[in-house]
Amino acid sequence: MWRWMAGLALLAVAMLAAALIITRPQSSDPATLAGLVGDPVHGGMVFWAGGCASCHAAPGAEGDARLVLAGGLRLSTGFGTFVAPNISPDHVHGIGTWTVENLDTAMRHGTSPQGRHYFPAFPYTSYTHATPQDVADLHAFLMTLPASDRASEPHEIGFPFNQRLLLGGWKLLNSGTGWVVTGDLTAEETRGRYLVEGLGHCSECHTPRGVLGGRDLSRWLAGGPNPEGQGTIPNITPAHLTWTASEIAEYLNSGFTPDYDSAGGSMAAVVTNLSHLPDTDRRAIAAYLARVPPLP
Repeated sequence: MWRWMAGLALLAVAMLAAALIITRPQSSDPATLAGLVGDPVHGGMVFWAGGCASCHAAPGAEGDARLVLAGGLRLSTGFGTFVAPNISPDHVHGIGTWTVENLDTAMRHGTSPQGRHYFPAFPYTSYTHATPQDVADLHAFLMTLPASDRASEPHEIGFPFNQRLLLGGWKLLNSGTGWVVTGDLTAEETRGRYLVEGLGHCSECHTPRGVLGGRDLSRWLAGGPNPEGQGTIPNITPAHLTWTASEIAEYLNSGFTPDYDSAGGSMAAVVTNLSHLPDTDRRAIAAYLARVPPLP
């Protein structure tokens, strides 16, 4: 009897140890980043494509103030309230001491420099597609921005969602490096896929989520409840978004719809970000959206 119970206990310990190993925080391979030199000019384009200011600028900031990435935006969800941190170049309260490898590990693996899992309010499930060169360029750009000494606020999350060890299992279920839309894409459509599925992280809002908060990839970009609990996010597959490529590109530049309406809410900030990109990128986004499977 005792041997049987001891065997079960050892098996349980072994299974727990295996689970912790499998779900441990991952880091970037330094070899993939070796020799990269960041270009801050191109890094600015990566910054706007990635929408960094939308979360990390102070709430209500406009103009040049959006480049002071002091954090503070509060994202209320069914799992608790997440507060965007300071990612300015401040050496104490920001990321001024981060290396390119630190940034790449955070963006593509959701792991902090201290080796802890980040909560997926930070869209690393999309940023995992970022190329090492784009990350190096973004790092170079971020280090040119104004520093802020504002201390980051803690998230307001209750048990058990505040247990970061559990995030390893969540990542195992919800992270991946594969593209959702595949097939014989043109160069323009491939660029659009990179912007939509990767840097632009459009699916983080436009794709419905399951009970654990993971994106339902079978309903890719089909819209659904707002993750923050207010209203709905529209379907942007061809089943609902019937604008021409030129109309989509113009909307992403000016915010004006073909019906002379204008972008509002969080989409207004997205338009502000994308308006910094070249016309070719906005047209690429439109070309990619036309290739997304139409879903009602």
